[in-house]
Amino acid sequence: MAEMQTLHAAFAARIDAVLDALEMEGSLPADAARGNVTVEPPRDPSHGDLATNAAMVLAKQAKSNPRALAEKIVEHLQRDPAIAEAEIAGPGFINLRLESDVWRREIQAIASLGADYGRSDMGKGLTVNVEYVSANPTGPMHMGHCRGAVVGDALCGLLEWAGYRVTREYYVNDAGGQVDVLARSAHLRYREALGEEIGDIPEGLYPGDYLKPVGERLAQEFGPAYRDSDESEWLALFRQRSVAAMMEMIREDLSLLGIHHDLFSSEAELQAAKKPEASEAWLREHGFVYDGVLEAPKGKAPPEDWEPVELPLFRSTEFGDDQDRPIKKSNGAWTYFGADLAYHFQKAEKADALIDIWGADHAGTVKRIKAAVAALTKGAGRDVPFDVKLVQMVKLLRDGEPVKMSKRSGTFVTLADVVNEVGKDVVRFTMLTRKPDAQMEFDFAKVVEASKDNPVFYLQYAHARMRSTLRKAGVEPDDAHLDRLDDSELALVREAAQFPRVVEAAAKAREPHRIAFFLGDLAAAFHSFWNAGNDDPSKRIIQDSDPELTAARLFLVAQVGQVIRNGLAILGVEAVEEM
Repeated sequence: MAEMQTLHAAFAARIDAVLDALEMEGSLPADAARGNVTVEPPRDPSHGDLATNAAMVLAKQAKSNPRALAEKIVEHLQRDPAIAEAEIAGPGFINLRLESDVWRREIQAIASLGADYGRSDMGKGLTVNVEYVSANPTGPMHMGHCRGAVVGDALCGLLEWAGYRVTREYYVNDAGGQVDVLARSAHLRYREALGEEIGDIPEGLYPGDYLKPVGERLAQEFGPAYRDSDESEWLALFRQRSVAAMMEMIREDLSLLGIHHDLFSSEAELQAAKKPEASEAWLREHGFVYDGVLEAPKGKAPPEDWEPVELPLFRSTEFGDDQDRPIKKSNGAWTYFGADLAYHFQKAEKADALIDIWGADHAGTVKRIKAAVAALTKGAGRDVPFDVKLVQMVKLLRDGEPVKMSKRSGTFVTLADVVNEVGKDVVRFTMLTRKPDAQMEFDFAKVVEASKDNPVFYLQYAHARMRSTLRKAGVEPDDAHLDRLDDSELALVREAAQFPRVVEAAAKAREPHRIAFFLGDLAAAFHSFWNAGNDDPSKRIIQDSDPELTAARLFLVAQVGQVIRNGLAILGVEAVEEM
């Protein structure tokens, strides 16, 4: 990867040099803490290109009022040939307007770095384990899984762009009661494949037709050997075969979205390897687990059959939880929390940071699992940051009307159905057009609508317009005459040049939707640039009578297109060449 310093980082370094100079002059103490000094675009673009809060942050340490310190900073900044204007605003903010050549050089930087423009070494090669999807292996992927799958995969792409090494992990929940139900459901379909009339699917079994091929495969492999056998003879075998079949189906479904995991971890294998027991022993040794009695349920009378039972409890209240949590049930089986605790301990041994993508219905367990990971990792002498991102469900609509589904009949909208109808890229980008913790509607008609109200179309249309213009121009874009570009054209560069900063900020916040938002803004800026030519022919990109200006504008368009492709690459979306 070509090395680069982002434009914002370069000017942050210039301001840092000014602060060094002020220390030398005695206007700032040598030990002044600069950690909260920022250099970023002002909220209102009319105020300039960059703004810094340096004077506001450092005034108290300098024993000065902010405006007085700002005046000293501005005095130095005005000597910088790259800064056209430095002004003090309000109580001491400093707004900077950069010389036009700064933006012309940024166009050239985009061209030079190409597909690497926006990449960062912020992550320093640290390993981040991102666990996402992790749906129970009891059926095909449906739209309830889709949003978390896309958010997780886009986050992985974002972190890789920001210089992290990423492990994409899927946790296979193959040790709970739901996989026994799966095995019994498959056995029923196995008997059906052998010619038995099974009638209605009994309550409590999975009714979907997706299990018919599993039953047929079992019938081919084993014949009638287990048709009339006791459950104890076939349950474990059918569970293993059924989970394998479901995971094969899940992998195929996810591949339709361009999602491929590096690692599939089995809960059953984790328990067979006695990892929960090892975690419990370690936690007991370090005082984080003790035997105690759970309090009766709060806020209501306990059930008639409730009685206090001594259980191994994790001291999650020491980490902000509202009560200590059991890691085992009264029958000796591991609670979900106990098994998850061991699983996260296993992950933390191999990663510098952990991120889980969960459905919003798991919000109640976030505090306790974060407490457990904190105890395990810090107690083991490691500080492994752990973040949980919650994703809201998606409401499916068709022409504004809710899509009806029935759990009882096993009918639901599969991920494969949706991807086959509207396309991978539409699904992926749409899932990132809102913050993941916000409610979302997915209307089959609207997501393919050729309208500026459809963010997927609006962005793809912008890129297709750029590529079409470059193909039709008849003049090669070049940077020999970038001085011909005026301020209205350089405004498009200012928008595109935000990309490296947005990548780092999004990676730091673990929020890939910021890339989608940025791309939407860049597409809108390009469409405005394009539409200006409809009102004023002199603003059109191609000027038949002026090949130099045409070449410069084409060069600008080509680099904005490159930024769009880079952003889409992070999100796992392909940029279309024509529409």
